Amino acid sequence: MGYDGPQAVTTTAFPLDARLTLRTDTLPPRLRPNATRGILDVTEWFGDTSGGIRTYLLEKARYVAARPSLRHVMLVPGARDGVEDGEGVRTYRLAGPPIPRQRPYRFMLATRSISRIVQHERPHLIEIGSPFIVPWIVRHATRMLDVPLVCFHHTNLPQMFAPRAGSWRPAQHLVYHSAWRYMRRLDALFPVTIVASHSAARDLAREGIDRIARVPLGVDLDTFTPLRKATRAETRARHGLPDAPLAGFVGRFAREKDLDVVLDAWPAVERATGARLVLAGAGPMAPRLRAHPYAERVHFLPFLHDRGALADLLAALDVYVAPGAVETFGLSALEALASGTPVLSADAGGVADHVRASGAGRLFVPHHAASLAEEAVALIRSDLPALGSAGRRFAESEHDWTTVFDRLFAVYDDVLRGR
Repeated sequence: MGYDGPQAVTTTAFPLDARLTLRTDTLPPRLRPNATRGILDVTEWFGDTSGGIRTYLLEKARYVAARPSLRHVMLVPGARDGVEDGEGVRTYRLAGPPIPRQRPYRFMLATRSISRIVQHERPHLIEIGSPFIVPWIVRHATRMLDVPLVCFHHTNLPQMFAPRAGSWRPAQHLVYHSAWRYMRRLDALFPVTIVASHSAARDLAREGIDRIARVPLGVDLDTFTPLRKATRAETRARHGLPDAPLAGFVGRFAREKDLDVVLDAWPAVERATGARLVLAGAGPMAPRLRAHPYAERVHFLPFLHDRGALADLLAALDVYVAPGAVETFGLSALEALASGTPVLSADAGGVADHVRASGAGRLFVPHHAASLAEEAVALIRSDLPALGSAGRRFAESEHDWTTVFDRLFAVYDDVLRGR
């Protein structure tokens, strides 16, 4: 079964209450005070509904819950302050304003609350999961504590500002290189930066950030499985999807996902193969995508909150499309591969690593609609069941969540021994 998150504290002393103020109110006693490893995660990239980082943190919570020697605290943003407890796991929600053009994500600006929580929880190690304001707030909060910090490189910040081919402008050049200077400055805060993919490691090393540990993310192999393909007809009927070759994307409709390139390319794909397109999710690019000339041929679905329903949809696809070129890992694409669905990916970033290592898909030139169309047609005409089997084998090879977190906590142990 999937992990739905820690349960809300129900004691009268620490209810999840709109009046709770983490800056001043009494904080709950530490969970598992005798735990030998207490880890605190803090990130702005934790939405209420979606996101690979959310999945990663909730799976980490499930791993910790089953191991009494561990303790896990999460600091994440929310619409209001709150505290939630599970077995060995605590989540603090800190009220923060929405990040412009990045809904559902929010800023974490509560310097005093973060400092207070860190000093109260006394973790053995803190993992930073977002590159903006949070690292500096946490650094300030730990200045009097002997607590090492590590960074998990979930966001390829410089590449998000990189111009597309043929559009290089002086201002873009300045912003791109300034972002890398910022990343190098940030690197000085950490004894190690954790990356999930070989491509992310190469990007950082090329810019002089070389204290790196690679820990790939995982997938729930019981939930995301080719066995769900047996009910693909029912899944398609439930969502009003056609009985035709079907490609799809699941996730945030954001600029960096390059979904407009998919819509530019798909008329040619449909003419050649009859393949239709489904986009499931939400985000700031939704109005632009729905206004696209091809949009009337696209099946738009809302975000799927239920993990089982998501797994059903991924298994019902013939091809999963991952057009974004700045993915540091690409968890949704891995979930598709685990479901036995081949992947069409931009030839950049973490998803391209998956496709190369698995042999379960094809790659196209990033941001290039004609290349996407050509490779999509070739993939749809391939032996999709054989490619799907290769994708499943790849997902099983090193992406079981228990294996992932065994590796991650070994990195933590190395950092703590090296203090």
